[in-house]
Amino acid sequence: MEKINVMIVEDQAMPRALFEMYIKSNEKYNLVASIDNANVADIYCMKNGVDLILMDVITKGGASGLEASEKIKSMYPDTKIIIVTSMPEHSFIQKAKDIGIEGFWYKELNEMAIMDVVERVVAGERVYPSSTPKVQIGLCTSDDFTERELEVLRCIVKGYTDKEIASELYLSVETIHSKIKDLLSKTGYKSRTRLAVALMGSGLIIDDYQIK
Repeated sequence: MEKINVMIVEDQAMPRALFEMYIKSNEKYNLVASIDNANVADIYCMKNGVDLILMDVITKGGASGLEASEKIKSMYPDTKIIIVTSMPEHSFIQKAKDIGIEGFWYKELNEMAIMDVVERVVAGERVYPSSTPKVQIGLCTSDDFTERELEVLRCIVKGYTDKEIASELYLSVETIHSKIKDLLSKTGYKSRTRLAVALMGSGLIIDDYQIK
């Protein structure tokens, strides 16, 4: 039986070593590359005929695994990709689905072993977690926020003014002012700056500049 060529894209030494061990110990798979920077992943695909990629969301130098996956999917649509991350950023799952990525696995949750996800993806399944990891934001947990509140929070992290948030979300400035007041009360933070710092520190919202 022809082996399945696997590439690992992971910048943290311990998980990369574990992934390498899992792949090498299974006779169905052939590890063709293990790299730490998503920016060159497409080159390795071209050289090695990769069938499956374990792709971290953020790799060396801040290179985005999601952007690399989108590029690879456009060039090699039959290459299957599993995103692996420990970051609870709530938009990652939807971005991965939009790109057409087949699997998504949280390193810290261990709901299922990574090789279980690999086997299911190779068999043709799309494997995604049912929810993002729960993190504490002041007096709240991440699942206490509505989708609209998360949109406002993302704008706060970007440093937008109330007027800019209103324009971005097609709401009135008064509505945005009220929502931010409610969010501060809900989380217990006294300023939007402290709230923004807490959001970025938790990994719930990662602004684009952090992954470029």
